[in-house]
Amino acid sequence: MRYALRRLLLPLMATLILAGCAGQSMMQGVSGPSAQELLEQANSQSGPQAAASRLEAADILARQGDTAQALQIAGQIDSTQLDDAQRTRWALVLSDSALAEEDGWSAIRATDILDTQANLSTDDRQTLRYRRGLALEMIGEPEASARLLIDLQRENAPYELNDDIWKPLSSLSPTALDALAATNGDPITQGWVDLARLYRTSGGDISNLFDRLDQWRSRYPDHPANRRLPQDLSALRQIEGNEISQIAVFLPNSGPLANIASAIRQGLETRASDAQNQGERTPRLTFVDSSQQNIDALYAQATMSGAQAVIGPLDKDKVSELETRSSVPLPTLALNYGEHPRDQATNLFQYGLSAEDEARQVAHRAHLDGRRRAGIMIPDNEWGSRVLAAFRNNWEGEGGTVASVVSYDPSGSVATAVRKLLNSDPSSMDMLFLLALPSYARQVPPTLDFYYAGDLPVYATSHLYEGIPQPRADHDLDGVQFVDIPWMIPDAAVGGTDALPFVSTYQQLAGENDPGLLKLNAMGVDAYELARRLPLIQALPNTQIFGATGTLQARDDGRIQRTLPWAVFQSGTPQPLLTAPASAPTRSPSTSNDSESSQGSQGASNADLNGFALDAEDDGTQ
Repeated sequence: MRYALRRLLLPLMATLILAGCAGQSMMQGVSGPSAQELLEQANSQSGPQAAASRLEAADILARQGDTAQALQIAGQIDSTQLDDAQRTRWALVLSDSALAEEDGWSAIRATDILDTQANLSTDDRQTLRYRRGLALEMIGEPEASARLLIDLQRENAPYELNDDIWKPLSSLSPTALDALAATNGDPITQGWVDLARLYRTSGGDISNLFDRLDQWRSRYPDHPANRRLPQDLSALRQIEGNEISQIAVFLPNSGPLANIASAIRQGLETRASDAQNQGERTPRLTFVDSSQQNIDALYAQATMSGAQAVIGPLDKDKVSELETRSSVPLPTLALNYGEHPRDQATNLFQYGLSAEDEARQVAHRAHLDGRRRAGIMIPDNEWGSRVLAAFRNNWEGEGGTVASVVSYDPSGSVATAVRKLLNSDPSSMDMLFLLALPSYARQVPPTLDFYYAGDLPVYATSHLYEGIPQPRADHDLDGVQFVDIPWMIPDAAVGGTDALPFVSTYQQLAGENDPGLLKLNAMGVDAYELARRLPLIQALPNTQIFGATGTLQARDDGRIQRTLPWAVFQSGTPQPLLTAPASAPTRSPSTSNDSESSQGSQGASNADLNGFALDAEDDGTQ
């Protein structure tokens, strides 16, 4: 998708041309050398002269619409070889081309001139600040993006900023919204924060959203968003009145998945009851036993009962069957991932506690931290193979290399596995990706230390943490970074229990169950919240939900991707990972379609609910 920005920048570029900032040649063919001729000249030039020729070529290409080549050329220019006027022009060309090519980091590099060059004109400074705000959202810094763009709006910058502000603002967590409100008390910022809050708390009840929006309008009559709502909010008018009032839930009452289904059902019912008690208009749940019926019979029963959406099925085979169809009879949130490379069915969404999602997130974080050569330890079973494939695909897609892979026996010697990992050449790796259960994982850092590799950074999935603080048992994991769902690590994820998503539902469930059951309860909670929002997700595919199991967003094939908070063990307990990523990433291709289910373990039995049997293997724990 091309970045739809140029319509906003045409007036600015016209101003630059009139001011003489657009270069020697206004249009190719009118006067002066072509871009190709300038590049050939630069090859025989050096220093400032070569840099100036390449800048002129990049400018010509950008105005001709060849932003890919303009970005490549401008990105290779050493800006220190340019004088102040040329450096400003370079920043404008590079940032414009970078945004057109969706390369946020190059736009950030270009706009760094804001911090180093004092003699920028007001127009140039506003233009570069605007582009920096857009780029910050691209690179995953929505709070910084929203702050900068709101600042511009408060200063009456000559742009229509409502949609640009809403994009990062609507993706902020409740904690980030609170921080934004606390540091900026002006009416424009407060109005935006309150608008985002009411949008987030409306659930799937669009009528309630617009009722509350009328109240917001009366509190902020002069707010820019009152004069024109962001397009995403205006688009919701199209689905008003189509909210879901009844959901059919396909879960088995018997068979190998019955215990897992029971824990998910508890989460569904508790969340529905809690939301209703808080005055929300909530869908009614109708449960259908899926253990003995085929998928067509299940849908027939759901339709006859008046359901407008479906949660389930849980069984991987049934999900795989659905995703090969062209469509499903009712909008459906399956509770597992099918085995095909891509979901083909219209109105079918898939959600689960996928270890593959965690592996991809580990790969991305390690890359941001500047790691490039990975050692990998995974169990020697089918679950380990799937997670390895997800990690490797993402890691190599971002430019990393795999230095060593050890498929270990979960019941075997940790020392043997670590020796095998390091014997390839300890200096060949700069990080370790570890997939292991607690009893095995706790032995890895001390063993690395014994073999003089204790400084090797370790990144892990949630499976190494049992879900309750055990400082004495987990002290050997100190320094290990890992991801987990917010409900498992409230202090590290959001700064405490009170800030958790759906905290009142959490408080009802947390005291009743062990961590393994609570994780499945959390899956039920998020399944309910996703299902009631299906019309919203269909209308606005970028919709994010800050859920009990992570930040949830539908991919273009309907599979729900989870993004989890990071934690690091300190003194044997999970603490917030406060260190920012160390380096900027290069652009990478999108991840492959290799999601599968996630409800199993390294050899756990089908009915095991110890908190680690959540990544389904093909033996029935799907």
